[in-house]
Amino acid sequence: MLLHVVQYILNLGPTVILPLTITIIGMIFGQGFKKAFKSGLTIGIGFVGINLVVGLLTSNLGAAAQQMVERFGFHLNVLDVGWPAAAAISWASPIAAIMIPIAMLVNLILLLLKATNVVDIDIWNYWHFTAAGATVFALTHGSWAMAIMAGILYEIAVLKIADWTAPMVQDFFDLEGVSLPTGSTAACGLIGIPIAKVIGMIPGIKSLKADPETIQKRFGIFGEPIMIGLILGAIIGLLAGYDIGKVLQLGVAMGGVMFLMPRMVKILMEGLIPVSESVREFLQKKNFGKDRKLTIGLDAAVSVGHPAVIATALVLVPITIFLAVILPGNQVLPFGDLTTICFYVSFIVGSTRGNIVHSVISGAVVMGLGLLMATNIASFHTEIARMAQFTMPKGTTMISSLDLGGNFLNWLVIKVFQVFTGTF
Repeated sequence: MLLHVVQYILNLGPTVILPLTITIIGMIFGQGFKKAFKSGLTIGIGFVGINLVVGLLTSNLGAAAQQMVERFGFHLNVLDVGWPAAAAISWASPIAAIMIPIAMLVNLILLLLKATNVVDIDIWNYWHFTAAGATVFALTHGSWAMAIMAGILYEIAVLKIADWTAPMVQDFFDLEGVSLPTGSTAACGLIGIPIAKVIGMIPGIKSLKADPETIQKRFGIFGEPIMIGLILGAIIGLLAGYDIGKVLQLGVAMGGVMFLMPRMVKILMEGLIPVSESVREFLQKKNFGKDRKLTIGLDAAVSVGHPAVIATALVLVPITIFLAVILPGNQVLPFGDLTTICFYVSFIVGSTRGNIVHSVISGAVVMGLGLLMATNIASFHTEIARMAQFTMPKGTTMISSLDLGGNFLNWLVIKVFQVFTGTF
């Protein structure tokens, strides 16, 4: 019964959950019902717009990626089923119903202990915590205690990474009072940011400046974000073997994503800023930390609209497919998660201040590592899918995903518990 209630609430999606959550938070912190409801509704509308643009990105790019894979005839043993399937599998796990209240309680305790400044209201993305627990549940053959412990460890790591990256998120992405505790984004940032720093110190490469502003100055109208989207989209269309009409359609769609996403994020921020200010004022009055800067934890979708993030992700799509074929030891055929590379690289792009060259090189290293990790724990991924009675794609016996299987934090949690249980 509890699981059905949780799944019903989650099925409402962020466009409903966020307005309700923000309204409640606003009222708790003295904003008043009218102002709190308006803020929540504005944020919900912002997410409607973001989801529409993300849908435009994934539907068009996903079809092109599939065509690219089929055109070059790549054959690997493990299919990347993508984050939607991974999330559905995680929510169908026996521990899913209790992980949400546990995750909320852990966040509250950490806030009270001043061990984090993130108020994580991105309930939908709690599925990453559940995924870590579900994987360990399969590993330990049904240990609830270890599964819950794994989910908590994952959550704590994500919140600490969100704290660490919050100044960069607010500065580079211009998201005042926001942090991004999205599991996959945090995991890629944890290894991607140090890699990007090393890349930025390599002679010859470190002097290359390829942020959107520099590109626009150098190439004029052809360096504008909308044109970058058009050009990169057209190139992917050509690699997919599209005819000229479809090439142009994909190019215009990617240009549309570049143009529309920042505007949707701006709408969301109009609703979020008043709530953030109310929370800050309330806590200062209650002496909860005069100089403490609490942040509202949101989905990393609010960061993917930056032109440098989308450009980096589009370039990495064919690179990731190429890496899958040439990388020794890889068995994962990237497919479902190719469209969400933008989520994986947003922290990397932020750390390079939008330098697309540095971000692409760093992102390629991260994607390569992700493929190897997804290969390494494909058996666990497949096992939790079977436990959830997931319908395997036709002709497929092993599945994984870049979001769950290629997730460094999830992989690390699994390795820790393998050592602990002696199953390494």
